[in-house]
Amino acid sequence: MSEDKKGIFPHNCILEDRKRLSVSGVNNVGSFDEETIVAITDYGEMTIRGQSLHITKLSLEVGELVIEGSINGLQYADVIEKSGGFLSRVFR
Repeated sequence: MSEDKKGIFPHNCILEDRKRLSVSGVNNVGSFDEETIVAITDYGEMTIRGQSLHITKLSLEVGELVIEGSINGLQYADVIEKSGGFLSRVFR
């Protein structure tokens, strides 16, 4: 399937006892280490913070990500507009 025709994955998060996070709707993983994992979704960049974080499952074909460790926080960045964003509108 081409990038243009690819559908948006449904996006859900299930956090179990702050030790296991299951995320659906993941397109890619931008970066990861034991304290921070950045997942790319159609709804924005999702940053997971904690200690001893490990990716136990990653399936980009179906958009699934499972993380285990001590999870302290989740944060979303704004969705990047495909039209170029704020600065491209300002400098037209």
